[in-house]
Amino acid sequence: MAYVPPIGLPLETIRAELNRIRFPLRIAVRRSKNAFNIGAIIRTAHSFLVKEIWLIGCEPWYERAAMGMHRYENIREIESEEAFVEVARKAQWHLSVFEKDHAQVGLWDAALPYETCIVIGNEDEGVGPVLLEAASEIIAIPMYGINHSYPMTVAAGIALAEWARRHAKKAMCGLP
Repeated sequence: MAYVPPIGLPLETIRAELNRIRFPLRIAVRRSKNAFNIGAIIRTAHSFLVKEIWLIGCEPWYERAAMGMHRYENIREIESEEAFVEVARKAQWHLSVFEKDHAQVGLWDAALPYETCIVIGNEDEGVGPVLLEAASEIIAIPMYGINHSYPMTVAAGIALAEWARRHAKKAMCGLP
């Protein structure tokens, strides 16, 4: 069972407590053409207590889709893939980039380390060439039907769930 601070506390108190228990996991999302998708990913990322959510690009996003969870998250907005890669390189982040068409490894065999940044592309262009070039690993999520790709919100959820299965299962579920 995840730890949930008591309701009724001031927002900054709740944010401080959440920041104390967050995992060293980041997610970066190449801005979506559908403003709903980013809000939905923020809501999903909140459930995995990610350290930061990076929004790459300048397209707007729909806060209502985040269902209020954006208020509790550390959201960083950055104008370009190049600027994001510069930040990631300086901080020496492992970039676990999810991109089916350029994959080097399947999800089950990917490194996906404890301290990583999951990178998700958008629904039109996927992950751009700058992010692919900077990737520590390029990961494909298994697909068995004739559809070409998962919706970006679903791909983000699958990636976060696999990371949690490997690294946070006991902590998130209260298991011994």
